[in-house]
Amino acid sequence: MMASVFSISHDLSFGDVLARGVLARWGNDPLQLAAVQILLPTRRACRALQQAFLRVSDGRSLILPALIPLGDLEDDEEGLNSFEVCAEALPPPLSPLRRQLLLARLVHRWAQVRGDTLPDDQALHLAGDLGRLLDQVETEGLCLSRLADLVPDDYAEHWQVTLEFLGILTEHWPAIQRATGAMGPKERRRKVLETQACRWQDSPPSFPVVIAGSTGSIPAVAELMSVVAALPQGQVVLPGLDLDASPEVWAAIGDDPAHPQYGLARVLAHLDMSREEVGRWDSTTEGKPESGEERTRSARAALIHMALRPAQETGDWPAFIADKSADFFDAALRDVVRIDCQTPPQESAVIALLLRSVLEKPGKTAALITPDQKLARRVKADLARWEVEIDSSAGVPLLESRAAVFLRLCAEVVAADFAPVPLLALLKHPLAACGLAPGQLRQVVRALERRALRGPRPAGGLAGLCAAVQDDKDCYDFLAAFSDAVAPFVAALGEELVDILPAHIRFAEQLAGTADQEGAERLWARDSGASLADFVSELLDCADKAPSFDPKSYPDVFAALMVGRVVRPPYGTHPRVMILGTMEARMQQADVVIMGGLNEGTWPGEPDPGPWMSRPMRQKFGLRPPEERIGLAAQDFLQGFCAPKLYMTRSRKVAGTPTRPSRWLLRLESLLAGCGRQLCDGTAQWCGLADQLDRPDGPPHPVPPPEPRPPVAVRPRDLSVTRIETWMRDPYALYAAKILKLKKLSPLDEDPTVAQKGQFIHAALEQFIAEGAMTGPRPLARLLELGQVTFAPLRAHPHLWAFWWARFERIARWVVDQERGRMSILSASELEVEGTLTLPCGFTLRAQADRIDLRTDGGVEILDYKTGAPPTTLEVQSGLSPQLPLEAAILQDGCFATRDGRALPTQKVTGLYYWKLSGGEPAGEIKVIGSKKMPVDDIVDTALTRLQDMIAAFDDPQMPYRARPAGVRPLKYNDYEHLARVREWSVSASEDDSDDG
Repeated sequence: MMASVFSISHDLSFGDVLARGVLARWGNDPLQLAAVQILLPTRRACRALQQAFLRVSDGRSLILPALIPLGDLEDDEEGLNSFEVCAEALPPPLSPLRRQLLLARLVHRWAQVRGDTLPDDQALHLAGDLGRLLDQVETEGLCLSRLADLVPDDYAEHWQVTLEFLGILTEHWPAIQRATGAMGPKERRRKVLETQACRWQDSPPSFPVVIAGSTGSIPAVAELMSVVAALPQGQVVLPGLDLDASPEVWAAIGDDPAHPQYGLARVLAHLDMSREEVGRWDSTTEGKPESGEERTRSARAALIHMALRPAQETGDWPAFIADKSADFFDAALRDVVRIDCQTPPQESAVIALLLRSVLEKPGKTAALITPDQKLARRVKADLARWEVEIDSSAGVPLLESRAAVFLRLCAEVVAADFAPVPLLALLKHPLAACGLAPGQLRQVVRALERRALRGPRPAGGLAGLCAAVQDDKDCYDFLAAFSDAVAPFVAALGEELVDILPAHIRFAEQLAGTADQEGAERLWARDSGASLADFVSELLDCADKAPSFDPKSYPDVFAALMVGRVVRPPYGTHPRVMILGTMEARMQQADVVIMGGLNEGTWPGEPDPGPWMSRPMRQKFGLRPPEERIGLAAQDFLQGFCAPKLYMTRSRKVAGTPTRPSRWLLRLESLLAGCGRQLCDGTAQWCGLADQLDRPDGPPHPVPPPEPRPPVAVRPRDLSVTRIETWMRDPYALYAAKILKLKKLSPLDEDPTVAQKGQFIHAALEQFIAEGAMTGPRPLARLLELGQVTFAPLRAHPHLWAFWWARFERIARWVVDQERGRMSILSASELEVEGTLTLPCGFTLRAQADRIDLRTDGGVEILDYKTGAPPTTLEVQSGLSPQLPLEAAILQDGCFATRDGRALPTQKVTGLYYWKLSGGEPAGEIKVIGSKKMPVDDIVDTALTRLQDMIAAFDDPQMPYRARPAGVRPLKYNDYEHLARVREWSVSASEDDSDDG
């Protein structure tokens, strides 16, 4: 009897050999060829076979057979219509999105019955997990009622809770699904396949039917294969069946779900066939001499089949090694290179170099095969340096696509009440236009950012932002128009999803519109826009099934519903280079194959039984063991290993954690070690080349410190006393601030800084002293009342309020105690007094003293409040912290005046004090500047002398504004250190701090 089940060896190109065999059998008659039905695993396999027909027919016109994707049949009405099953005869498929929303309702109800609070997005994620369990159950044709028997009473309590949760599927879901009048997508596919199998069995078709490339992992497909194999014109073509394994090895394979041949062993058992009955699809080549490439791939296939034998059968390795010649191993290992990189970035750079090198050879093709999508994205980015545009065929998550991110930002900005960070992220998104030209929008947004979004957050909502920019017409008009556009969405956010979603979409489209292009035209453009439009359309159709949720969780709900959706690029985005997932690589071919990410846990991935059942529970219920997925991954590895030229790459560390090589690499190494051989190691060559891509030519050249020498005419001649310290400690910082006019931008949505908290304390103390509250009946209570007013901005930040208000209460008590002790020696206190002193050289010195106390004995004291650490005595005495001494010089020259214009008389300063107000233990501390050995007059003279020396030195045009002058302790807070690139040229922190001046 003629064989009806065939195999195509792994060392051959499955698609090309399959296409040649179809043409050899039915290609002489175009009508007969067109009548053939070929059933393939996926849509991508169908497209790959179309390309194979084009190659093997030398491009001549053909009416191709009907190509039907079995794995995607539930979503392929065209493929369904190719069967004899009428689509109208079956209930419509229940979309996964509608099912997720319905299940989320049940999850919420379950949590409410238990008295638990479940976040809305978590309920949707749990519903998605339940949907995936339903897919497995429907695929296997199992009964949900069996779930109740899975957990005996002696199991751990959490399994009992899990079983109770799964009652959603057993007790409530069947009735809800029946009410929809729809059928689960996987169940519908199973019904189609089972019905077709029955019909073909009862009434064999008059045309040829071929099932190719499937391993029968779907039970209904396995049954259909059994029926097709029995048809008069039916043929089954298996991928890479090992026809040379001994009976003992084959029996062991049937007990090892992680083996690449396990699925094929199962399907042969289902077909009730032995391997001896399986023919070779490419038998027309038997007896012909093999080419060099064919001998290489044949030897490689034999080697990898032996390496991946079940563990209990590896005792045959010594006999295999002894039986094979050196020429066999030379042929098997020819053009196989292993590369062990240090990190994923280095691995991606190596792979990009390999792919780029193939493009140097005309007509050659290359493919990266990896299940690691992060690695795929890195390689795509690395190839862009050579302007090679390529997409991963596995696609990118819809959630991360440009259009989807824009929609999410539209939702987040409203849910966050227009907080600065999400608002700015939305307005700076490439799709945002707000009815303006893109350049005009960017200009307005930059102004809005500076005026209202940086620094502490304005009052809540758009009203607070509008109030913050009232004096800027462009920003105000923009926010007013933005408010009008978003108002319907804001109003709808308290309603149900069926009301929220249309308002969300209208707002996004309005926001995406430019002055000359409709927003819908921009938002739904490109592949990502089209995929997002499909998602939104489907969600609009089933939004009425969504549970109620908190309006603030809408962005998370919207994102959770997109999880699992992928934007796939057009087929064949680059003519000669491909990035393929392991599933997408099936039936593909390339001259050079790179298998990337060959680490345990990545390829293969960890065998995860899922959140609902343990391995014994899965087995008892009837689900496939999770190790079977490892077997499918091993099948993909085996196919890639037989490529004409192969590179295998991995990273020794991922995120700083050491990794283990893939089990298949270890197996191969162990087998080769038995004959004293090893894989060709390309690590040094290719990693070295990759490292050179970013390595500068020649030896490293140290970066010198910056030494700008601006013209003397632009150098400052008017500074405040606080800027003098900056000038002395870091002239470059003064150069950046006063000459370049650079000013640090405040962070977005900034928490009040330590400096701002100091301003709150200063303001309270200033008003307290100014109104003479110490002479009132309750001075402490009054100071705390004033603090409540000045600290009001902190109430928007409860964590900061709780910390700093408690400190201010301690500070207030300490201040009142100090003031009570000083009342008898003071005649008056002048606050925030401004003074200006012009030195003989024409340099103007300015100051604003926190407080000047006039003593009853005729003396004068200058006080400065410090909420941080005050300067050391040595720093003040040496002139490096000259604020108070220079204020004393201005006062002694009679150059201070009060706010009401009264000039303070020329008086001798008898005391300089820093009041350290930390609010800790102790709450305050008085630091006295001056002593008998170093009186105030000497300190003032030292500060003036050092200042005049600085002025004279910088009047020399050759005097540079250096960053961190040697021998001077650097500034504690420096906004310009990064501009001076200090980290690039400074030797060490210890050297920088070795001298405090």
